[in-house]
Amino acid sequence: MSRISTLAALLSLCLLGACEQPASAPPPVEKAAPAAPALRYFGPRPDGKLHVYFLDVDQGDATLIVSPDGHTVLIDAGPPFAGTHLANRLPELLTHKLDLVILTHPHLDHYGGLTAAVGAVGARRLLEPQLPNTPSDYDALLASLAAKGVEIFSPESPGPEPLKLPLGGDTELSVLWPRVPTEKLLIGDGAVESNSIVLRLTHGTTSVLLMGDAREQTERRLLELEVPVRSTLLKVGAHGLGTATSAAFLEAVQPQGAVLSTGRGNPESAPSPDVLRRLESPGARLFRTDRDGEVHAVGDGQRFVLTTQRRSDKVPEGGLILKGLVEAAKAPTKAKEPAHLDLESKPEPGAKSPRAERPTPAAQEKGGAFVASKNSPKRLFHRPSCYAAKQIKNQNKLVFKSRAEAEGKRFNAHDCI
Repeated sequence: MSRISTLAALLSLCLLGACEQPASAPPPVEKAAPAAPALRYFGPRPDGKLHVYFLDVDQGDATLIVSPDGHTVLIDAGPPFAGTHLANRLPELLTHKLDLVILTHPHLDHYGGLTAAVGAVGARRLLEPQLPNTPSDYDALLASLAAKGVEIFSPESPGPEPLKLPLGGDTELSVLWPRVPTEKLLIGDGAVESNSIVLRLTHGTTSVLLMGDAREQTERRLLELEVPVRSTLLKVGAHGLGTATSAAFLEAVQPQGAVLSTGRGNPESAPSPDVLRRLESPGARLFRTDRDGEVHAVGDGQRFVLTTQRRSDKVPEGGLILKGLVEAAKAPTKAKEPAHLDLESKPEPGAKSPRAERPTPAAQEKGGAFVASKNSPKRLFHRPSCYAAKQIKNQNKLVFKSRAEAEGKRFNAHDCI
């Protein structure tokens, strides 16, 4: 009778769900989640120089900054089809995940490749302008990155000074526009482009001005605010559209070199011939990603050395081929030019030049002829070795036997003399 009671009691417990598996029974096997692929970085160690890579993403924009201390900033990420290239190229240039990503404005040719880029190398923070009425896929991108632990913030400027982002040592990135809440956003046609984030990168006495897709309305406002825009190197705004890069703005920037990011067969007719002509006025040496490929600027705080490398036209599955250095923006001379360009910093107006005193006119004339462009609006003449002289086309070139002859025909000496 006691055995029946015992069995009944056990059966009652089992029916109530109180039965437990024996201690010796193995636990149920759960399928392990696949491990996330490890991020790989192959970039060289910091070398004490500033590296700026204007990446070739066809019809779009993407720029990578690697500071002398190794801090990294990716500005824009090109269109969606550039994602594969960025996912392959960025690990070759980085030693760790991106410290900062900056999206200048919510246009697909500037943010389309970011998912692939961040998936390949990672990112810690993201700066974006927080403009109204952004596309749903842009909002989804930001939400996805935030879910992965990327800190997202906006370029607020509560005081008169622009937001400054230190990159170690004497290298600094300043947000010149927008400057909410100190300054209201620009309105009207093209407001999204006009409120694109504008940046100025400084290192020693050199600087790079990165205009995003900012238009002439933005340029006028920056000049009104009297923010520092003079720069050694200009990243041309809006892919060279005629609605940006005004003559007045170029006069203030005075770039020695300019980089234009655009693709072959640009549907918006960029770059504009008017912009290309305006860039000739300050004598800026022009590099174009559609013609020259990726542009690499290396700065030591006193000058930049620019080199280029082209992507192969044929893109194999899984990546893009980067060829070796090529000559870019060749001058119309018989002598073969080097595959790089040196840009030295210029003193700010009123500052004492760090260069030695210029030679006397008599000493200058011993070096040979001077040249000028017959289309020069400022009627400037140059030495043949001057960077500006190398931009003059043969059919527009005027040659003077002496400085006196040039001045006698009412031409003025360029800064390079």
